[in-house]
Amino acid sequence: MTDMWSYRDTARTQTTDVVGFEVVATDGSIGKVDQATYDAEASYLVVDTGPWIFGKRRMLPAGVIERIDYDGRQVFVNLTKDQVRDAPDYDAARDQDEAYRSELGTYYGPFWWP
Repeated sequence: MTDMWSYRDTARTQTTDVVGFEVVATDGSIGKVDQATYDAEASYLVVDTGPWIFGKRRMLPAGVIERIDYDGRQVFVNLTKDQVRDAPDYDAARDQDEAYRSELGTYYGPFWWP
């Protein structure tokens, strides 16, 4: 599961911060990057889904990022809108907690591939 929390070699090619970038699922836009981390083997994005699903925030492991379009300010993830919508709520108080990350890893595991 460690690789799930790392950016793919093809995803993060620049040091530009992606906060504010649009997040695009396989079936359309799902919101904006509200927060991003770049820690080795512990990276993730927090996506603010805005009014699409009533302003929910979701924590996405960096491994689900397929690619980043820096010029277009877009982050493409290999998840559908429903997969993001059905994900556990983001809990800022637990974002570094191993049990919380394990829970997220269990949810995202079937959708993630190296």
